[in-house]
Amino acid sequence: MTIPPCLAASTNQAHRTTQKRPAHQSIVYQRVYRRSIVEVWAMDEHRIGLKPLVRRVWAPIGRRPLASVRHRFVLRYLVGFVHPASGRTVFHLATSVSIPLCETELAAFARSAGARPKKEIVLVLDWAGWHTSLHLRVPEHLHLFFLPTYSLESQPAEHLWSLTDEALVNQCFADIEGLEEAQLPSYAALQHQPQAIQSSTLFPWWPRRLKKRQGPQRQGPRRHVLHV
Repeated sequence: MTIPPCLAASTNQAHRTTQKRPAHQSIVYQRVYRRSIVEVWAMDEHRIGLKPLVRRVWAPIGRRPLASVRHRFVLRYLVGFVHPASGRTVFHLATSVSIPLCETELAAFARSAGARPKKEIVLVLDWAGWHTSLHLRVPEHLHLFFLPTYSLESQPAEHLWSLTDEALVNQCFADIEGLEEAQLPSYAALQHQPQAIQSSTLFPWWPRRLKKRQGPQRQGPRRHVLHV
């Protein structure tokens, strides 16, 4: 794939760039790929495991609520992809984090999101080592966009975890398989609650919709409009 000069100039490797706001970068991609749909997604990893997640709960006055806990450190990594503008989500459950696993997750996500010549995907993510490695193979039509360092508040995918953790709060699981069985239904349920996802991840400055100009074109090249 040939990378346009205006994108390649800002990075040493194709498909990778950094900007203050994804909305700005989505405009750049929409101008470059004039005949394509551009969707802006976000991705993050969340560590879960047998170490209990304890939260406050309501209880009658004078009665202390109890939760069974057993501290163990068997872990899984929940990989979440979210399209804040529509509330769509994609979840993967991984045993660890690494460059090969990240390549597999990106390839599976690109297929699920429908990345193709007529649909370019901008994926917002952080500076984890397995994200930024020059050895990471990025699928065609998927463009990695790195947030500035120390800016977790700008990552929509970070706001998924308060929703996905609901199935694990104040519970003690016998083994990691039991945790997985309890967690998987919550992922499926969230995929049918786009409004809840939007309310948690759709920031005021996040691009809402990218579409091609409608109606006849009288002169000049085809333009695309960013609605925010």
